[in-house]
Amino acid sequence: MDRVTELSGHPVAGTALGTLRDARTSPAEFRAQARRLGSVLALHAVAGVPTVAGTTTTPLGPAPTVAPAPPIVAVPVLRAGLGLLAGVHDALPGALVGMIGLQRDPETLQAHRYYFNVPPLAGAWVLVLEPMLATGGSAADAVRALDAEGAAHLVVLSVVATAEGVERVLAADPRVRVVVGAVDPGLDANGYIVPGLGDFGDRLFGTPH
Repeated sequence: MDRVTELSGHPVAGTALGTLRDARTSPAEFRAQARRLGSVLALHAVAGVPTVAGTTTTPLGPAPTVAPAPPIVAVPVLRAGLGLLAGVHDALPGALVGMIGLQRDPETLQAHRYYFNVPPLAGAWVLVLEPMLATGGSAADAVRALDAEGAAHLVVLSVVATAEGVERVLAADPRVRVVVGAVDPGLDANGYIVPGLGDFGDRLFGTPH
């Protein structure tokens, strides 16, 4: 399986991404479209997950069922990753949740971890929710931390990335995959993705930027 899945040509993901990019989009609509895109990203992120067969009883008799075999754990990178969590739960309502708090130094652009709380990850299929892969430093740090906790499989879900950011994440763990809305050309002098969509967290929560 290809380690990078870009969804810019997907009709639902592309429409949601276009609204997220639009500078005129209100915080309320931004949250709604982030949720919608989160669902699409999640569905692609669990492609290939091992499954377990079962049965259920319909009004007319038994029918086969299928469900993920390993635990699914969603881990938002605070605070922006929270914008994708509701959409992930729309697609995967049984997903457990962990949290990683990472803050980027505005001068060095390096990530500093200030919070880490996750459920047991042994054997789990872990979805890292990091909407913006600029340098990829925050997501790479999250991947290494979750790998150390015993995650069986790691997938980073992102809205917009750069090629540099994607490559840095892939280098953090040979098993990690990336599912992203779009890969943009690069970064500006302040480390923002261009054209990107601005500061995801600020636009999600309506804070000044």
